[in-house]
Amino acid sequence: MNEMRISTQRILEEISNKFPGQVDFRRAIIEDVAKSMGFTAKDYYPLLKSDNRVKIGTYSLAGLLPEPAEIVPAATDKIPATAAQMQSIVSDERSYASVDTTFVPWGSFKDITQIIKSEMFYPTYVSGLSGNGKTFMIEQACAKLGKEFIRVQINPETDEDDLLGGFRLINGETVFAKGPVLKAMENGAVLLLDEIDRATNKIMCLQGILEGKPVLVKKTGETITPKKGFNVFATANTKGKGSDDGRFTAASIIDDAFLERFTISVDMAFPSMAIEKKILNKHMDKFDTKDDEFVNKLVTWADIIRKTFYDDGVDELVSTRRLCHIVQTFSIFNDKMKSIDLCISRFDDDTKVAFLDLYTKVDSGAQLDYGQPENEVDLEDLANEEYNDKI
Repeated sequence: MNEMRISTQRILEEISNKFPGQVDFRRAIIEDVAKSMGFTAKDYYPLLKSDNRVKIGTYSLAGLLPEPAEIVPAATDKIPATAAQMQSIVSDERSYASVDTTFVPWGSFKDITQIIKSEMFYPTYVSGLSGNGKTFMIEQACAKLGKEFIRVQINPETDEDDLLGGFRLINGETVFAKGPVLKAMENGAVLLLDEIDRATNKIMCLQGILEGKPVLVKKTGETITPKKGFNVFATANTKGKGSDDGRFTAASIIDDAFLERFTISVDMAFPSMAIEKKILNKHMDKFDTKDDEFVNKLVTWADIIRKTFYDDGVDELVSTRRLCHIVQTFSIFNDKMKSIDLCISRFDDDTKVAFLDLYTKVDSGAQLDYGQPENEVDLEDLANEEYNDKI
């Protein structure tokens, strides 16, 4: 028992260090931390007592977690960029997205396209669960319109230098290399701040830019005026208020004054079943394979899982992106169950087994009571397709 107590305490210490300030955790996170330390189920099961459970799959470790260890940063110099990276920093080459044949217009596509086409400055915040096509939709709207598209992947380390630019040593000379935000402003491009809810307060340097006004570059004294057509989109898994259920552990709480500068917010759900079937069939075509029955069953399977997820019945769901991965894997192995198995292996064992068992039932044609099926024809989706054809 004493050995169990010590091993469990070590797991708690590691969780505290990895997630300072957080007390509620999904079971998968507790398991992952324990297994990464070489511990087994007997070492972390004491943390999964029914008394600790706050809802299905989520446990409170309040009162058990020690204070996180203080981390003293090492004194290290910034690693200089390579010559190839320097060339890209100072390059005038423009960035345009290519039209992807697998894209199917749906949801907010028409609205997003109209915003870009208007060339008005109209900063837009797009939120939704991971893998539902937020970034892809904005990229394809730009591709369809032939609009320059600059994507910046946001993470907790993203700072003013990454966004606006900084001094670089090039060919023995110190020069100021403009970052992607200034380039987008000067070129009248669409700037995408991808996964903005992973940022820290270091992005507050963008507040003035989100008002569509000229910006003074403090490091050079130069004033950059946004060219007509410049616009900002931001994508996120949350609405900027953090992740209440612990699903997106890296999601931060964004300053309300920063969020207020976005003209509108769009909350994107997953595509309808009819649209998702079209998406998967296009991926089947891309990978030179065809199986309409498999596509129909995959979409039904994913829909059941999502409805159960929204009812707090399961901790995980299958995204549109995950379904596309399954189709791609099927084109390689030509084995349906193996393809599903491989593509959901990141889930914990219990979830994986439950999902595989559910697909077996769907595949057999078993009658499953999971609520009313949605309408196959969605008027908004039809409007998106008609609009896409007119562009």
